[in-house]
Amino acid sequence: PGAKVLDLFAGSGGMGIEALSRGAESAVFVERDREAVRIIKSNLEATRLTQRARVMAEDCQTAVSALCEPFDFIFMDAAKGQYLNFLPWIMEVLTCGGVLVTDNILHEGDILESRYGVTRRDRTIHGRMREYLQALKDMPELDTICLPLGDGLTISTKMC
Repeated sequence: PGAKVLDLFAGSGGMGIEALSRGAESAVFVERDREAVRIIKSNLEATRLTQRARVMAEDCQTAVSALCEPFDFIFMDAAKGQYLNFLPWIMEVLTCGGVLVTDNILHEGDILESRYGVTRRDRTIHGRMREYLQALKDMPELDTICLPLGDGLTISTKMC
């Protein structure tokens, strides 16, 4: 309750809408796909949560450069391999005690396969995801757990 939420690569907006319905103060939805933006807006209207929401219909890189407000909860579900690009910015806007949830961090349930047993594209994705997970692990200001269910997710709390 009272949290400021950021839903990056928002899709249908389900995470941010759920947070608003549970008492979050506000939510920002970032999504560049026009059809998805239409769905987010429709879902916000249907749930009568439009007043506490802001929808940014642009790519995430542009949106994050425009956002400088603090967030208590950030949900990120980007295309594989993009997470590391946003981590420095997220660390600036994530509040002390704030939570970062990163979805879809495993590739087909795994990132530990032999680099020789997967295609070149998959080796690249595996490498990027390992780099991201290593960055989370190496950040002393983050306390992170990895849940290897399905395509996995991480939950990180910013310690101050």
